[in-house]
This record gives sequence, structure tokens and C-alpha cells, in this order.
Amino acid sequence: MNGELTQGENIADIGGVKLAYAALQKALDKHPEDRNKKIDGLTPEQRFFLSFAAIWRSKIRDEDQKLRLTTDPHSPAQFRVNGPLTNMPEFQKAFNVPDGSAMVRPADKRVNIR
Repeated sequence: MNGELTQGENIADIGGVKLAYAALQKALDKHPEDRNKKIDGLTPEQRFFLSFAAIWRSKIRDEDQKLRLTTDPHSPAQFRVNGPLTNMPEFQKAFNVPDGSAMVRPADKRVNIR
């Protein structure tokens, strides 16, 4: 991947998911009865992150992926999920992901868009 090519969209992805998560929290503040309501055994936060990941499901041919890596300002789909979520302590907390996991970036290396 060309980080310089994708940097702007990577920043937007992190900022976007953080903004959407803040909106979820605001909605739950208005409806506290839903805060601990599980659906299919999942909390609202867990459903949020799973939904975020689901929108990036994709299949792409190797040849097309190689072309996009050099021309597309968007990172491949799996990185558009894993990149932002590894930077969010909210994700770690929602799924109780242990420190040191590949899905948890160390606190001193996290990207934070405010």
C-alpha cells in the first residue's frame, strides 16, 4: 500500500467511525434503557462495531487489487476496518480484547482524530 496515497482517506475513516460511535453514545444517553439491552447476545456497542465491519465486506480479484494499491486513494477494505478499530479503546472494551492482541494498538502508538 502507498501510505501517502491513502493517508487522507485513512484519516477520514478513523474520524468517521469515531464520530458515528459518539452519535451512538449520544443516542444511548437519551435512551438509557437501551444501554444494556442485548440483541442476539450482543451489546449496542458490539452491534455497532460488527455493523461497521460488515459494510466493508468485499471480494476482489488479485489483479484488480494490485492495480488499486497503486492508484486508489482508499485502502483495501480489511484495512479500512482493522486500521480504525485497532486505534479505538472503545472497540477493545466492547469485546474485552486483551492488550497485545493484533486488534489493539498500544496506547502510545494510537492515532486519535478529535
